[in-house]
Amino acid sequence: MEKVVSMEYLRSVFRGKRVFLTGHTGFKGSWMLQILHAAGAQVKGYALAPEKTGDLYNIIDGDSLCYSSVIGDICDHQKLKTELVRFEPHFVFHLAAQPLVRRGYAQPLETFLTNVQGTAHVLDAIRHLPPSCVGVMITTDKVYDNPERGLPFKEDDKLGGYDPYSASKAAAEIIIDSYRRSFFNPDDFSNHEKSIAAARAGNVIGGGDYSDDRIIPDIVRSISFGETVGLRNPNSVRPWQHVLEPLAGYLMLAAKMSEQPTQYCTAYNMGPNPGDMLTVEELTKIFIEQYGHGSYRSFAEEGAPHEAKLLLLDSNKITADIGWKPVMDARTAIEWTAAWYADKQHTPYDKCMKQINTYFGE
Repeated sequence: MEKVVSMEYLRSVFRGKRVFLTGHTGFKGSWMLQILHAAGAQVKGYALAPEKTGDLYNIIDGDSLCYSSVIGDICDHQKLKTELVRFEPHFVFHLAAQPLVRRGYAQPLETFLTNVQGTAHVLDAIRHLPPSCVGVMITTDKVYDNPERGLPFKEDDKLGGYDPYSASKAAAEIIIDSYRRSFFNPDDFSNHEKSIAAARAGNVIGGGDYSDDRIIPDIVRSISFGETVGLRNPNSVRPWQHVLEPLAGYLMLAAKMSEQPTQYCTAYNMGPNPGDMLTVEELTKIFIEQYGHGSYRSFAEEGAPHEAKLLLLDSNKITADIGWKPVMDARTAIEWTAAWYADKQHTPYDKCMKQINTYFGE
């Protein structure tokens, strides 16, 4: 497999560095924690407790990988500020969020508070740090006003959001840009010594995701209970990417920002190649084929909330700026994911580390 960044390089950047990671108990956060731990970073996590006993953070013993793990809400401004400022991190990765479209419909106010106000809280806490710091704020590919014309979005395209989740993330992008201009302006770096960027990734998949209302966890749950997988939107196209792809991008971006702190303070897309498109049904077929058994059916859902059926990203900007690009196609990402769930011989931590070592080289 082609590599865009090596573990050796990550260690040269992050070994011994203090990293403040919000959302470390979530799916993406748990994978990020393992990579940073392997790279020798001292990670202080800040997040809500895992929702389920079987969530990835628990089954990899995430506490043992943290320098410190704080269970807290990013909406608690004072606690977040105290924990972050006291730690004096070299790097901040803000992954904490309410990440589910359907939960956004069910809990719109909570979604806006967490994703909008929570992001402002993180940025404001960084503002009070005495030393220099690099901050990568994670949003989503759904920040764009999407008429579903089949054209890949570029970073300067119009922001928007039909549903509360998408709108909350678009609003978070505006807040990130406001803080960057007002308090962390690259032209005034010598005074504040903070570098802030935003990263917009696609629909990530990977082993250990047990969230509700996501296609891979839904497939795994159905197969484990001997049930037929039900597909609500079989013809919807998503920019499927393995979780390691955007995480590599976040780490590369932070590393480059630490080397040239005024060069990369902007927003970046980190999606799969636009031509690498698979429908929900195609993903399901590949997963079942790789997993070894299972069946599916499509059905029409009454009163289903609106969800975009086509969404593509143009990631040429970050490829040109720092050299990141996707190295897996969608089929490979699905096969890696199915292989993780199908492997009953190894621990969840060992399965993650095997794929991390393959991806980054070890």
